[in-house]
Amino acid sequence: MPKGMKPKLAIIVERADVTLGGAERSVFEMAQALAALDLEVHVLAAKGKAGKENVHILCGDLPGKRTDYGAFARALRKHIEGNHYDIIHSVLPFAFADIYQPRGGTYAESIVRNAASYCCKLAEFWKRATSFANLRRAVLLRAEKKLCRMRDGPIIISISQYVAEQFNRHYGVEASRISVIPSGVRTTDFIDKEQTYRLRMQILTQMGIKEADNPVLFLFAANNFRLKGLGCLIKAMQLVSAGNTARPAFLVVAGKDKATGYKRLAAKLNVEKKVLFLGQVAHIANALAAADVAVLPTFYDPCSRFILEALAAGKPVITTAFNGAIDLFVNNRHGKVIERPDDIAALADALAHFTEPANIQKASQAIMEDNIKQQVSISRAAGQLKEVYDDILKTRRRQ
Repeated sequence: MPKGMKPKLAIIVERADVTLGGAERSVFEMAQALAALDLEVHVLAAKGKAGKENVHILCGDLPGKRTDYGAFARALRKHIEGNHYDIIHSVLPFAFADIYQPRGGTYAESIVRNAASYCCKLAEFWKRATSFANLRRAVLLRAEKKLCRMRDGPIIISISQYVAEQFNRHYGVEASRISVIPSGVRTTDFIDKEQTYRLRMQILTQMGIKEADNPVLFLFAANNFRLKGLGCLIKAMQLVSAGNTARPAFLVVAGKDKATGYKRLAAKLNVEKKVLFLGQVAHIANALAAADVAVLPTFYDPCSRFILEALAAGKPVITTAFNGAIDLFVNNRHGKVIERPDDIAALADALAHFTEPANIQKASQAIMEDNIKQQVSISRAAGQLKEVYDDILKTRRRQ
């Protein structure tokens, strides 16, 4: 590389659209953070919105919202042949990349945990047995398995220890080939105090309560209510509501998934007045500021953005051992980790713990004292990625 030139990085992602979810948003936030480290960053996507400089849509002329894996691979190879990149970093299992960093963990683990989220042995068995009926997922799983078994395949970067363990358990990948770099989030999001106040007042009004009632607001945010454990959480709310807690607990649900079945469950358990469905929230930072505690009893999350954002906001968190975000905080100091989302009693105990104001204050103080905000920052994650890129480039120069 000529002296003085920035290393040229290509990040491969399926869809260039941050409105689609956390994985897509994470990729673009990471691209911005890496660009700030003196890298020339390009995003290569099959579909999406170009909009910004250095975002290349390679299969925009093909029909459908999704793109066939093979068609995208051919388009990528053609683009790369005509455009030099010093580092190719892919979030999809392409063996020609220098780095493979799946944002959603391994396809093998996602199949297993998605099936487990149905909380019914027959449904779980059926979902696992029919997982290959999804042709696209089957193709990606085979590609991932092949990539992992290649002797000189891409470096694997896992976004949590949980994901690193998945690669070893499902594919036998040795630890020496895996670099664990926990996910990060932007920690500089502006909090609009006026909007936050109005949102909290809106929540209290809709629930028919006042600040004088000393409520504790638990915020749950997700776009897949089943996988993220909302049903288990509503059941835990029934136990908490029936108990003798320091302050009354209320659950605020944010997200765009279908809520009808969960509203029926809340009514059946007589906690419908304790649970409020907000729908999709434009600014999660304001919602977190309006809440007291973040809770995500997930069946599967390689490294939850919501939990990292809550920690960045100084909020205590409750989640499960199936969430890679637990790498970045300490159980019983900054929050609570339960082993299984369907352990309703343990989940209820965690909620009840934070109905005590002193416990919320203690956890929030520990988050600040231990500088967890820096630990979960995307600048930290980008710096660690840059070190991996530098090592790859140094190795090439020696060869």
